[in-house]
Amino acid sequence: MGRRKKMVERVTALMKEPEMIRNIGIVAHIDHGKTTLSDNILAGAGMISKELAGRQLFMDSDEEEQERGITIDSSNVSMVHEFDGDDYLINLIDTPGHVDFGGDVTRAMRAVDGAVVVIDAVEGTMPQTETVLRQALKEHVKPVLFINKVDRLINELKVDSQEMQIRLGKLIDHVNKLIKGMNEERYKAGWRVDAAEGTVAFGSALYNWAISVPMMQKTGISFNDVYNFCRDEDMKSLAEKCPLHEAVNDMVIRFLPSPIQAQEDRVSVIWHGDRKSEIGQSMKNADDEGDLAFMVTDISMDPHAGEVATGRLFSGSLSRGMEVFVSGAAKKNRIQQVGIFMGPERIEVENIPAGNIAAVTGLKDAIVGSTVTTLEGMTPFESITHASEPVVTVAVEAKHMKDLPKLVDVLRQVAKEDPTLSITLNEETGEHLMAGMGELHLEVIGHRIQRDKNVEITTTPPIVVYRETIRSGVGPVEGKSPNRHNRFYVIVEPLEEDVRKLIRSGEVSMRMPELERREKLMEAGMDKDEAKGIVDIYESNIYLDMTKGIQHLNETMELILEGFVEVMKAGPLSREPCMGVKVKLVDAKLHEDAVHRGPAQVIPASRQAIQAAMLMADDTLLEPYQKVFIQVPQEQMGGATKEIQGRRGIIINMTAEGDMTIIESKAPVAELFGFAGDIRSATEGRAMWSTEFAGFDTLPANLNSEIVGSIRERKGLKKELPQASDFLSQ
Repeated sequence: MGRRKKMVERVTALMKEPEMIRNIGIVAHIDHGKTTLSDNILAGAGMISKELAGRQLFMDSDEEEQERGITIDSSNVSMVHEFDGDDYLINLIDTPGHVDFGGDVTRAMRAVDGAVVVIDAVEGTMPQTETVLRQALKEHVKPVLFINKVDRLINELKVDSQEMQIRLGKLIDHVNKLIKGMNEERYKAGWRVDAAEGTVAFGSALYNWAISVPMMQKTGISFNDVYNFCRDEDMKSLAEKCPLHEAVNDMVIRFLPSPIQAQEDRVSVIWHGDRKSEIGQSMKNADDEGDLAFMVTDISMDPHAGEVATGRLFSGSLSRGMEVFVSGAAKKNRIQQVGIFMGPERIEVENIPAGNIAAVTGLKDAIVGSTVTTLEGMTPFESITHASEPVVTVAVEAKHMKDLPKLVDVLRQVAKEDPTLSITLNEETGEHLMAGMGELHLEVIGHRIQRDKNVEITTTPPIVVYRETIRSGVGPVEGKSPNRHNRFYVIVEPLEEDVRKLIRSGEVSMRMPELERREKLMEAGMDKDEAKGIVDIYESNIYLDMTKGIQHLNETMELILEGFVEVMKAGPLSREPCMGVKVKLVDAKLHEDAVHRGPAQVIPASRQAIQAAMLMADDTLLEPYQKVFIQVPQEQMGGATKEIQGRRGIIINMTAEGDMTIIESKAPVAELFGFAGDIRSATEGRAMWSTEFAGFDTLPANLNSEIVGSIRERKGLKKELPQASDFLSQ
């Protein structure tokens, strides 16, 4: 235990020196060797025994992960690495590569400043590599590259040392092309990866060796030596001479920014408050004396301590007993413990200064994405936007009635831990809906509820979540309140695609300063008066107030918007969420007396006007699509393409690499249930495949009424398609 204690002392001493800290994430496509890499880095740093590394999968503490051999939760760990005679603190977050868990990658990127991008030397960059790289660059997280499984080039593909260097060079060029395409200004600022400079390392996580140009200079081992060791299958000597953790950690310390360097640039990307304000300056300088600014990026459950919120501390210091504000919550929360992670263990410390990744208990109002601060009224951090939306739903019921109250608690908890899940509790029917990224995502969550929370559940077969939208503009349409004293006139139109993109990416929100928002919307082609009139954004729908000088409108607006949000959550056609709808209030008549324009009058009037207008505006369904990437030997290719085409899918691209064909396609989520089993039998089990969210597309007209009918029936509504007149009071 003595060594362990010493380790903790070294970590706590270094926490106070932000220039000696590196906060990093490891990102990659599934199965490219990320977790094995993390393990060996930890073993090298003396965190776990060398014998167990790689086999132990130390970061995968969850049984489900060990069983499936994939990483589901991101884990954190802090370690000390010596470089050029100085001690440095590296806070590492291991992230999942499987697309169903892409939400975790986004959240981890918010907490770190640098990323080690891992790619497989034989497979090269995969779709998921691109997705995670794009996430990193969007969050201004600087990449370095680790090319894994180099031994496979030599031993499986039998390339000679000349060919090996050419192949690796091509891989590096491709990654640079991606970086340039995703963020040219960063690329020009020197964010390209370059082997000669030292921002690329090559190695094998499994056999625990790695080499880079600086490492060659340090050890005297050349590329040819590496080639010969691999060819002779003597990786052990290579691992002794060029230990993986040394090569990778040296690269991290030399080329990835400290919090001091990073925060200056990153704070302006993830926080839209006044940069000249005291808190703005304090975050820019990672000032541990300033007000507290802590961003929650993960919430997990600890059987003893309750909820643990992990996140990045940009300003101030955390210590127990502090009273803090949590964005969106009315009363203060009191911090109980603060700690750091050393693998699955959380170690309590007295105080954690700015620039670190910390674990806190006692924040009962925090959810992922919350801003925690000591400054009342602080502009919160930008909310974390995910690359995909929940598109598959299952209904969850408790197997035994007595577990019902417990199930409700558990579902709330699960929703807190994973913001890419959306949970709808229906108190009346006792049926609770859980929507997620895909079949696998929901399956894993279902297992977890049964195993960790000990609630036996039954789930229905998965169903697809569609979106409602309109194809034309219509109005003004009148909505009358039940007492007929209040009337609202609205126009609905499809929202411009460019504006929708700005809202989706989080570049435009109701939280930003009005002028800045107006300019961005006008740049995207919105009319000036409209950009000025915007009063609410709900998901990708907006509400505009285009009226002039109507008395009492201000105090009624909140109720009007409640009506708007109700329709956007459940559209008139099939009660599915709406997207891309623009609602304009062009006129209103309100009763003088506040008593006659209460919630029971205004909300239905506002709601019905929008519902009727949408049905007149060619209301239609959009269905979610997934991109499907399949790698398959050439002789099995026909089976794989047939499988996609038989599911209303389209083949976008096919490329051959050696004797493998890579098929890029997209298909409706509704048609992809059971795909795993079918593709296996169609290709004799030789296809590797992965999916990624591909947005929404209009449902083919010939399927519209059938699908709307079946959704309505499932929701207990009348099966006939609704008419606008159903919503207008006569």
